[in-house]
Amino acid sequence: MRYSPVTGGNTRPVPERAPLIAVAHGSRDPRSAAAVEALFARVRRLRPGLDVRVAYLDHVSPDPGTAVATLAAQGAGEVVVLPALLTAAYHSKVDLPRVLTRVRTAYPWLKVRYADTLGPDPLLLAAVERRLAEAGATAGPDTALVLASAGSSDAGANAVVTEMARRLAERGDWGAVRPAFASASAPTPGEAVELLRTQGAGRVAVATYLLAPGFFADRVAQQAEAAGAVVVSDALGDCPELAEIVVARYDAALRPVPASGGVTR
Repeated sequence: MRYSPVTGGNTRPVPERAPLIAVAHGSRDPRSAAAVEALFARVRRLRPGLDVRVAYLDHVSPDPGTAVATLAAQGAGEVVVLPALLTAAYHSKVDLPRVLTRVRTAYPWLKVRYADTLGPDPLLLAAVERRLAEAGATAGPDTALVLASAGSSDAGANAVVTEMARRLAERGDWGAVRPAFASASAPTPGEAVELLRTQGAGRVAVATYLLAPGFFADRVAQQAEAAGAVVVSDALGDCPELAEIVVARYDAALRPVPASGGVTR
């Protein structure tokens, strides 16, 4: 489609002023892309006038540069690029900004706005609790919880997961809540489960704090179950709460930046 104003008498949803390109990590596991696509299909239903495209940093096409080039060729004058990631780390701070620098050079007339990552956000806590309830996990003084993320070499990203675990502890009646990391940091999901059991937890549930199923989600489940976890929730995937966050990030990216704010998005 080409981007142009809607004329009178058109009963279709009025197109949003800028299309959205959501950029996920990407995986060789087809379950991952299927979950991501389902989430953004939900976003389309939530905002029928919004042109939503999905791109991937690795393993799956299209890549972000190709997705932006396609929209530029179709006449878009503005686009919002959203890192579909739960924490801000290397991919959102370095990889994707490099791609967007090349895009801005190739299409200088195209206004590219860069949205914030999906997390942290209070709605993610509700999404985690939704998946735990679906898995049959019930909070109680004798049940501890592990919040298991992919993990990052970025200490700030890991600190966000630790803070999310603290906030989950405040929201529920869990005996204890501990963060865990499937890579790059400690403790691992298995270590966290073992520690909570040695500290007296009668039951340990594990919340999979990942956007989509795949390698890391499988690692979380395998380690946690081997260490004695009684419940491991699914990855967040196609959650209503995540769709709401996406829309909020899109809207925020399009708000004018105050003159005193310095750098434009």
